[in-house]
Amino acid sequence: MTEGRESRTLHDPELLARLVEGAQRGDALAMDELLGILAPYVGRICGPVALQDGADATQEALIAVFRSIRQLKEPAALFGWVRAIAVREALKFTGRRRRQPTVPMEWEEAPSSGDLHLASDIADALQRLAPEHRAVLMLRHVEGLSEQEVSAVLEIPVGTVRSRLFRARRSFRSAWG
Repeated sequence: MTEGRESRTLHDPELLARLVEGAQRGDALAMDELLGILAPYVGRICGPVALQDGADATQEALIAVFRSIRQLKEPAALFGWVRAIAVREALKFTGRRRRQPTVPMEWEEAPSSGDLHLASDIADALQRLAPEHRAVLMLRHVEGLSEQEVSAVLEIPVGTVRSRLFRARRSFRSAWG
């Protein structure tokens, strides 16, 4: 699918609903097109949380989406449903290598040359955070979710979200400086 078609699909709820419904019926072409749309989105969620395991977490999340697509009741809820799966899979990968040193975070798209130093500093500061802190920061500040929505995605109380956000912001500032 071309980039222009992908962009139109994301903004066309009827076409997206037809793809979801086709995938739920077992239409391989609809599922392939749907996964092509979802892969970059899932990668942007899994990468900052799972760091060096971001690609593996992305793959596992997409497999989970493929296996569970029939459970999605409302096609309009696709991206929220996929987001929850992606975060859950990314957090699973962070527990597997807690004690191993991290390698620099891979970027979905290379930053412009003027932003390379800043991007490197941000990636370094994010890598120093605990996985659960990266998850709340990413959901709150990159995905733009409310604290209540973050609570629902991570299946933790709102108070825990606020606590983790406070600690994550403090740790990020400390790592940044």
